[in-house]
Amino acid sequence: MHALNSRFYTACSTLVCALLLSGTAAAVDRIELRDGSIVMGTFQDADGGKVKIETAYAGTLEIDQSAIVAMTVESDLVLQMEDGSVLEIPGLEVADEQLTLEQQANKNYALAELTRINPEPWELGDGYNFGGLASFGYDSQSGNTETDELTYRFETRWESLVDRYRAEAYGEINEANGIKNAENWTARGRYDRIQTGDWYWGGGVSAEQDLFADLDLRTSIGPYIGRKFFTDPVFALEAETGLAYITEDFISDEDREYLGSTWDVRMQSNYLGGDSRMYINHKGIWNLDEASNIVLNTTFGLAFPLLYGVEASAELVLDLNTGAVAGTEELDQTYRVRIGYTW
Repeated sequence: MHALNSRFYTACSTLVCALLLSGTAAAVDRIELRDGSIVMGTFQDADGGKVKIETAYAGTLEIDQSAIVAMTVESDLVLQMEDGSVLEIPGLEVADEQLTLEQQANKNYALAELTRINPEPWELGDGYNFGGLASFGYDSQSGNTETDELTYRFETRWESLVDRYRAEAYGEINEANGIKNAENWTARGRYDRIQTGDWYWGGGVSAEQDLFADLDLRTSIGPYIGRKFFTDPVFALEAETGLAYITEDFISDEDREYLGSTWDVRMQSNYLGGDSRMYINHKGIWNLDEASNIVLNTTFGLAFPLLYGVEASAELVLDLNTGAVAGTEELDQTYRVRIGYTW
């Protein structure tokens, strides 16, 4: 009996050890940095010169690809290279900043030539990347002064490797003691055709109304040329300039139509960390018939995530119109707090 028990415990111990060894032998991805640091975890993604790896001790880390000298990834991957090649491999081995690819024995790649790992279908030229934002803000106050303020905003985009569609609409309605003191809206649509490098050209249309600035309707249509100067999440900068045919219909003042010079600047940064965004959106129209007539709209904002794609944002909006109708202010200054959903 003792011998039987001994053999039973020995068999159980062997089984337990095998299970433990199989658990500890589970694949773990490894990244070695230039400073000698070693990061162990589960590879997540690589895009835009950044590699993401999930660790048990620090969550998801984002590492500059240029800081990596060696890397081992055990899972199946799809690699997109600078020369346009797309490689499907059963794992990735990087040594001395060079990719080890058995099936590409006649072709060597440096790590710096790796554009992205596991690209989305649209990044390979199949379909569009779809994203957007819908948000609103509402404030109601009662007492000596009764106010109701509603602001709203909608943005969407479809982007492929060769073109991009963009649309946005925003506005506000305010009342104080039952008397409306603000009512305006703006809608814009744009189409971009991507060219070599970071350049693109396109055409856009817009419509705008601001009843308390005597503006019944301002429309704009025209071409532009643009460029993405910086695309890093820490600092992204994109700008456009062009010409447009402008019509302005006023409630009481004389209507106008003219050729205008237009520009659009968008800056964004995640410098504060996480999925937070600091941003500046600036648009301008310069009346080429009356050089003193300039319309500017500038938004300074800070947005930060809440849950499940919901974000909160605080904004300062400045609207300047040097050709404002007599009796109306040239500069409008608005502070906004909004809650929105991003996708």
